[in-house]
Amino acid sequence: MPIIQRLNAREILDSRGRPTVSTTCVLEGGICASASVPSGASTGRAEACELRDGDARRYRGLGCRKAVASINRDLSSALEGMEFASQAELDRLMMSLDGTPNKARLGANAILAVSIAFARACALRHAVPLYQWFATLAPQAPVSLPRLTINLFSGGKHAGEQVPIQDVLLIPLDTRTIDATLSATYEVYQTAAELILWRYGMRLLTADEGGLAPPCSTAEEMLDLAVESIRAAGYTPGEDMFLAVDVAASHFYQDGIYQLGEQQLRSPEMIARLSEWVDKYPIISVEDGLAEDDWQYWPPLREALAGKALVVGDDLLCTNPERIRRAIGTRACDTLLLKVNQIGALTEAAEALRLARDAGWRIVISVRSGETEDNWAADLAVGWSGDQFKNGSITQSERLAKYNRLLAIEEETGWPVRRWQRM
Repeated sequence: MPIIQRLNAREILDSRGRPTVSTTCVLEGGICASASVPSGASTGRAEACELRDGDARRYRGLGCRKAVASINRDLSSALEGMEFASQAELDRLMMSLDGTPNKARLGANAILAVSIAFARACALRHAVPLYQWFATLAPQAPVSLPRLTINLFSGGKHAGEQVPIQDVLLIPLDTRTIDATLSATYEVYQTAAELILWRYGMRLLTADEGGLAPPCSTAEEMLDLAVESIRAAGYTPGEDMFLAVDVAASHFYQDGIYQLGEQQLRSPEMIARLSEWVDKYPIISVEDGLAEDDWQYWPPLREALAGKALVVGDDLLCTNPERIRRAIGTRACDTLLLKVNQIGALTEAAEALRLARDAGWRIVISVRSGETEDNWAADLAVGWSGDQFKNGSITQSERLAKYNRLLAIEEETGWPVRRWQRM
């Protein structure tokens, strides 16, 4: 059983130039592993609490020196020299030391950084790939690779809010390898960039996760452009290339009204609009189609899209077991978007995974808008048998680090990409 010999953390910068936390865990015997944690821009209110400094004179209050101190002072003094029989034992002790329901005292960013670094050190100690070690925490062993969901266009909080919806993503369904998926997506992405230059006179500008950010005036214009890009790249929309939409509806919802561009829609009207999109466009996945607190109307949304598109909960669920149980009981959605830093520890995220799997849901393992070049999320997507992996676009090193890791795992295992399954 591993003994933690030393913990050390430092503040680093994420892909948006904002601070985040990196931690090194040294086990007795000298095994050493590090991990960096991401941060989101589009965050749900139920997410675990990142600890930030709040000093407006430094990184506009976003500094992470307090979170680093939580590791170098509180967690290191409590954990160094201790022996842990499991990941769960470590994570539960850290949560107990924090003592708050949302990890506000020590910080979810501090706790998660230690949790991931310890897991990586344990994988090295047992001489197994990280995805295999992650699989020991999951309800089923992996036999395939996740299907990729790759950003094409971005609006909302990921871009300039030129349209209210957050992302339009590509899902190639005729590919059987990560290599072929990336190649096909690259062609559509570059074709889209050329169309944007020709139509809008705009050079390639990208959003937080690498998606293109064309100056479309409506969500429908962005969806039309996506379909046109697929065709121009030589693919057939609705046959070999499909779309996913991250609506992120919480960000344009207030007092019972969805402000979709110039239109004000109540919940039934928003459901009708999403249904129209799914019928008109090759959309097979709708994420956060309604606001995170609009619980009453999520079951009708799921019913309206049944058999046509996945109904994915992100802000609605926040990878939180309590909210997932509520969603299962009310039949609010059928797919979990799993972001480990939403809940703040591997063990809790694994509980969320088991709940969703037991309910027959699909799982989308997702990264965040503020990422680092650490690639552990790719191993997690494989080890936890993700149906999909949502990693951003096919550009920017913090995204490509994960795709390159998937290519290495594909070469090592020879596993195929998971087949698409509708609900």
